[in-house]
Amino acid sequence: MPRLTVAQAVVTFLARQFSERDGRRQRLVPACFGIFGHGNVAGLGEALATAGADLPYHLCRTEQGMVHTAAAYARMTDRLSTLACTTSIGPGATNLVTGAAGATINRLPVLLLPGDIFATRVANPVLQELEDPRSYDVSVTDALRPVSRYWDRINRPEQLPVALLAAMRVLTDPAETGAVTLALPQDVQAEAYDWPDELFAERVWHVPRPRADEAALARAAGIVRAARRPLLVAGGGVIYSGATEALRRFAEEHGVPVAESQAGTGALRHDHPLALGAVGVTGTTAANEIAAGADVVIGVGTRYSDFTTASGTLFGDGTRFVNLNVTRFDAAKLSGTQVVGDARESLTVLGEACAGWATEPAYRESVTRLRERWTAVADRARHADPDAPPTQTAVIGAVNDAAGPRGVVVCAAGSMPGDLHRLWRSEDPKSYHVEYGYSCMGYEIAGGIGVKLAAPEREVFVLVGDGSYLMLPSELATAVAEGVKLVVVLVDNSGFASIGRLSESVGAHRLGTAYADRSGEPLPIDLGANAASLGADLIRVSTMAQLRAALATAKAVTRTTVVHVRTDRFEAGPDAGAWWDVPVAEVSTTVEGRAARAAYEAGRKTRRTHLHPG
Repeated sequence: MPRLTVAQAVVTFLARQFSERDGRRQRLVPACFGIFGHGNVAGLGEALATAGADLPYHLCRTEQGMVHTAAAYARMTDRLSTLACTTSIGPGATNLVTGAAGATINRLPVLLLPGDIFATRVANPVLQELEDPRSYDVSVTDALRPVSRYWDRINRPEQLPVALLAAMRVLTDPAETGAVTLALPQDVQAEAYDWPDELFAERVWHVPRPRADEAALARAAGIVRAARRPLLVAGGGVIYSGATEALRRFAEEHGVPVAESQAGTGALRHDHPLALGAVGVTGTTAANEIAAGADVVIGVGTRYSDFTTASGTLFGDGTRFVNLNVTRFDAAKLSGTQVVGDARESLTVLGEACAGWATEPAYRESVTRLRERWTAVADRARHADPDAPPTQTAVIGAVNDAAGPRGVVVCAAGSMPGDLHRLWRSEDPKSYHVEYGYSCMGYEIAGGIGVKLAAPEREVFVLVGDGSYLMLPSELATAVAEGVKLVVVLVDNSGFASIGRLSESVGAHRLGTAYADRSGEPLPIDLGANAASLGADLIRVSTMAQLRAALATAKAVTRTTVVHVRTDRFEAGPDAGAWWDVPVAEVSTTVEGRAARAAYEAGRKTRRTHLHPG
């Protein structure tokens, strides 16, 4: 029985955990990111210092950033691997909350190992202790409870084995996964214990492909076979389960067009005749027109966010939903007929149950017409003359061309995710990586690091606006220090473009959406110089020809390069006209405010309840 500290036991255990699906085995937690300080340096810090290659350590610059990196890594590996993140107590621990919320909302596994106050309480109050008068057992790490799928505090060494096994179970459960937190009091981390040998044996966690109930599949097939205008909405679950080939076969054999959520983008190649592209608030006119007239919607691996459903206004009153999802929680949405199981397996069996059935040629011809109409709109938006100043949509077109079929675009917040969703043309299911479940400003560069660590053979293009960049530029230093090569396209329009437009639409007059001093003068901010000061190579561009040349240069080098391009925040990309529920002041002293409220009331009247019995 080896005698190790609790921290040493955690590190030794993690180094021997593997996941397996379809016969392919990989390390479940191949590395640990961390920032050391009061609460973890003497425990996990010492353990990682002696672990070496068994559990490699990487230094990040912000605790929030390291969780974004872990989540992006998990997404890129189809949730079969993730990274551990360790922090000190106090602000180090609470800085994890935003990243943990994003991971849990996006159903992505991350392992958080924050330090905590003394379990023995002999030194209370310690530096950074909350001191809640209701109980000495309350700590700031409790803030991670609501954003974690599993949370535990290890107050005694004897508690560790059960907690570690529970943590691994949740990380590898496709229906339950998300952030997992093990809070480690600093005195307990350093405490030694005689551990059973079995705790450190290699352990393989088999990620299942649960099969759906046969009766549920039969009910779903009956509804689908009766459909005349069906639409398949592909979510992230299609990609995580490796169901893209099954989806293509289903679409082709039955003539069902496919629209994609943000997480599902790339589930079907953009140039496939049945690919309608993005759906919902950030959707294409083609997808949204077909969605509005669909009699049956087959949702595969989607959680039906308000952007996908246009806040409940996109699909018609009589639409029926058949939901294939690994989680019953998501399968039950919109009163859908529930098919609870792995996306790949469920689509395959559903396709077999619908053998001999297909949509009418006239319906497929309407899909083709709408696709061609939208393609022409998108082509115009993605193009700009070589000598012209870049627009945001033309920047996207240039980056898409530079990325090619295997490059990966990473984005998260602002106006770009909407333009990307409509305009990016994916040939590979892993080429599009936009965090839009939480739409977290600052995710982009940290997420790009996670993508590149998971897929070092791919070029990673980080598209980030000035607002998001200022939230978390420090992870550029991490990319440089770790030798993680990124191409960062910093689109600078000196303000918050998306919120500015939203502000204007609700009568708030773009308050607080421009970088200016109190007199209204632009601030003398040079984001390119900031990026260079963090160690990145810098290329400034002012025309489309310069942008394309800069992207070629950035691809050719081995260092992280920032391409700084200025655009106009008042320019907007093509819009599909879908409604999004943003409450507007019921009374206002301005004409604009009253008009915005009237438009809001009109929009609310178009919402459907979707209470059809499944």
